[in-house]
Amino acid sequence: MGPKKTPSLNKNDKKTPANTPKKIGNEQIKTPKQENEKEKEKIKEKEKEKEKIKEKEKEKQKENEEVINETPKEEKYEINSDSKKIKIKKNFQTHEKTKLKRNRKETFGIYIYKVLKQIHKDIGISKKSMSIMNSFVNDIFERITLESSKLVRYNKKHTLSAKEIQSGVKLLLPGELSKHAIIEGAKAVNKIANLS
Repeated sequence: MGPKKTPSLNKNDKKTPANTPKKIGNEQIKTPKQENEKEKEKIKEKEKEKEKIKEKEKEKQKENEEVINETPKEEKYEINSDSKKIKIKKNFQTHEKTKLKRNRKETFGIYIYKVLKQIHKDIGISKKSMSIMNSFVNDIFERITLESSKLVRYNKKHTLSAKEIQSGVKLLLPGELSKHAIIEGAKAVNKIANLS
């Protein structure tokens, strides 16, 4: 037996360490160590994201607690009949859920209903009819105020008084209707003047 021949190395053949990736064509083969490191990095990133989400949730809870502490749970009203004033007592208590405030819409509905009950006690009014009556009252109110403000400007004054309103009603409403409106308006003004 002769001496062992060592395989000859070509210029293209190089010894590669075990940890370095090997190439097959254009694709690289990843070693197990590299795959483990990437998996660990992914796990760390996921943990960081989870921590951030938890921190945000804690901040939201703190904000909700502050809002809850500020909002009143119960409101008690006492009416003093002598002075006709309302005293309000608020008990601030913490509660779990905060309620959303509804947008309040001001209408003449309750006043229209009171007048209806004065005239016909047994008759009610539907929602659609009430909205029509509310639109009617708003329209008449706007017309009277517009006419009255014009009268104030014509007379070169700066205050809108009951006299201008009366004249505006006379100009807008026809015949008997204006007379009745002026009488009712005068009653209302006298009633308020007597209270104060």
